[in-house]
Parts: sequence; C-alpha cells; structure tokens
Amino acid sequence: MADMNYDVIVIGTGPGGYVAAIRAAQLGLRTAVVEREHLGGICLNWGCIPTKALLRSAEVMHLAKHAADYGLSVSGVNFDLPKVVERSRKVAAQLNGGVKHLLKKNKVTVIDGEGKLAGKGQVAVTKGGAAVGTFGAKHIIIATGARARTLPGLEDDGKLVWTYKKAMTPDSFPKSLLVIGSGAIGIEFASFYNALGSKVTVVEVMDRILPVEDEEISTMAKKAFEKQGMRIITGAKAGNLRKTADSVTVAVEAGGKVEDITVDRVIVAVGISPNTENLGLEGTKVKLDRGHIVTDEWCRTDEPGVYAIGDVTQPPWLAHKASHEGVICVEKIAGKNDVHPLDIRKIPGCTYSHPQIASVGLTEKKAKEKGYEVKVGRFPFIGNGKAIALGEPEGMVKTVFDAKTGELLGAHMIGAEVTELIQGYTVAKTMETTEAELMHTVFPHPTLSEMMHESVLDAYGRAIHF
Repeated sequence: MADMNYDVIVIGTGPGGYVAAIRAAQLGLRTAVVEREHLGGICLNWGCIPTKALLRSAEVMHLAKHAADYGLSVSGVNFDLPKVVERSRKVAAQLNGGVKHLLKKNKVTVIDGEGKLAGKGQVAVTKGGAAVGTFGAKHIIIATGARARTLPGLEDDGKLVWTYKKAMTPDSFPKSLLVIGSGAIGIEFASFYNALGSKVTVVEVMDRILPVEDEEISTMAKKAFEKQGMRIITGAKAGNLRKTADSVTVAVEAGGKVEDITVDRVIVAVGISPNTENLGLEGTKVKLDRGHIVTDEWCRTDEPGVYAIGDVTQPPWLAHKASHEGVICVEKIAGKNDVHPLDIRKIPGCTYSHPQIASVGLTEKKAKEKGYEVKVGRFPFIGNGKAIALGEPEGMVKTVFDAKTGELLGAHMIGAEVTELIQGYTVAKTMETTEAELMHTVFPHPTLSEMMHESVLDAYGRAIHF
C-alpha cells in the first residue's frame, strides 16, 4: 500500500462503484476502491445475480412438472434445497472473482476496509477497528449502496423473519410463507418459493401489487400469480407479530378487518435504507433527503470533490442505473465533452418472476396526468406464434405514445422473456424514435419481439394479427 494519493477514490464496489473505478482507470485517472466486504457489492453477491440463479432453478422445475404439455415424460420431479442454494452461491462467487480480475486488469488499487471522509480530499480507512491508512484523492465517489429496510416489530431475526439475504440461503424449506411487500424483490421471492411448493401469501400496503408498474400489467400479474396458487392481499398492513419455536403469526389488517395468518417464515421486502452512516458526512456540505445523498445531474454533491452514485442516492434504485451513473460521473470528472446527464425516463425496470414483468418510461396513467393526449397499443401473447410454440401464451405488450408527436412515452410488458425484450424499447427511447420508425422496422419471425411491433401498430389501428 505504498501509494497513498490518487485522482479518484471510490468507496464501495457494487455495480456503481466498480464500474466507476474501471472507467476512471480507462480514462487515465489513478484510481483506488475501498471495499469492506465483497467485491461486486450486494447486487452481485446477495441481490440481482444469485436471485436469478434461484429463479432459474424454479423455472426449470416448473417446466419439468409440465413436461407432458411438451410431449415429454418426466417423473419424480423434486428439488434439493441445499444444492439449489449452492448453485446460486457458486454463480455469485464466480462473478465476484470476475470483478476482482477486472479491477486488477485495469490497475485499480483495492483497499480492504471501511472508508469514510476525513477532511478535504481525504479518505480514512479502517479494518476491524484498526487503522489501515488515510488516502488522498482529488475526487471521492461514494458508492456505498443500501440495505434492506426493516419495519418496527418485523426486524430480521435470522430464523423466522427474513430479509433477502436469509431468504437466499434458507436452512430449511418453509411450507408456508408470508411476503410483506410486492415490489420486484418481494414478488421474485414469492415466485421462487411458490414454484417450489410453498404456500405463499403476499401482503401489500398499496391497492395493487407491483405499484410502480402500469395498472393493467399489475392486474394481469395478480391474476397470473393467483392462478399459480399465491394468495395476494392488497391495501393491507402487517403487524402484531407473534412467534413460536418454528412459526410466526402475523395480524394482517385489510378492509377494516384483521386476520391472523400463521406461517413458517416471513420475508420482509419493503424497500431499502441507504448506507450513509459512518461516512464522515458530518461537517461537510453533503445534503441528505430521507437518508439518501442529494446529487446534481453529474452525481456531484454540494461538497466540492465529493460525488455519490447508486442506491445511496435518489431513485430509481437499480443496478444498471448505478453503473450508468458511475460512467457519467467519472467521464465528467475527466473532462469529456460528450457526456450526457442520466434521464431516468429511459431506465428500464425488470421483475424476474414467472411471468416476467418489464417496463420503461411513463405508464398510461402517468402520461395522462402529465397532460399528454395518448395513443395506446396492446398485443397479447396468445396472438404470437413463438409464444404459443413455447407454451407461454399468457402475457401482453403495451405501448403508450404521444398522440401529437408520435413520441414513445412508455412500454410495459408481462410474459415470457420480457426482461430481455424491453431493451428494444429502451433503445428506441434513447434514440427518440417515433411510431413511424418502429412501424417501419422489420422484426424477425417467428420471435416474441414481433409483439413489440404489433403493439405499436395497434396504437395506430394497424395491428395485423389481432
């Protein structure tokens, strides 16, 4: 650790931090990262990636159970929970090693410990309470991420009440499960455990599940999940938790009535809390909004030389948003002239349940609230040959356009592989494409992507296959 001074120091190596560090190094800036736990952060080690590995196991089991629908014979379908978890952890470990390799390849110094601001251009690093050293940098990027938010009386106890971390590494399989919160994280865990045979109940305080999604998509998702056996209670509050040795009873209030629901385990998925404690923000000009660091369009805080990216800042709290912020931040630092601020209207959101949900831009309701006159197109999966051939005929692609200009305001999908399809509309929004360009685009046949074309055509009364 001979080098003590850098151009850039990044605190945290999640999808925002390590990307920022690599891009800074590519631009010729002497760069170091400070990481207290796992390279790759929560997303890679305990979030986005390992949960997708779990969901893939659930998807394979679902297909095996329905093998007869495809003319195949499969018997004795079951799962080995420790092996399912082990596969998930191996995937995370492989990618953790990949991040380590990329940082080394780009000559980024990795400082093992916990970093905090220690005066202008200074980062003090400790490990286990012992001082590692104080490092200097012209530019300090805070990328410390966030952790699972807890509710009073519903704190994670590691046994009966779980947050995402324990839900990914369970000691035993719960025959019954209550999931509090129906955002992407809650719904993904509900989908995973339900597919493996747990009796799942989802409780949501809002009047519908997946409340950030388009209302039509939320309604379709609810019907699909209920058809799979989930119980969903919306407009509900959970409280008055009572534990026994191996079960939990939760009082759920909805519609003026209170119901006691007893389950083996509870997963609390009610959002995140930013990791802004012990960062040395006291005495700086860094401002917080409900705990999250406030930044401008270039990820700058009000403290000169201090920046923030990712989940520690304003929403949306998504890994790909954090990575993009990291690139914007360091390219601006490096003085590049072709940097553009991040437009959150062009950030896609994905939920990897079964069925999948994906969206970008404004919902139909939001577009109307903003004063747009809209044209809306819809195309169902049942009208698509590839979807029928896949045995996935349930779903929909919905597009929202400005009736006056043809601007694509938003796109919303539910069904097989829509988390892959959504990028087509994201590119279209980034290129400021109108309905005319989308209509004249040739989509390959037979593919699921043809539904994207048909949805656009439907918005203008020109759909062919519906």
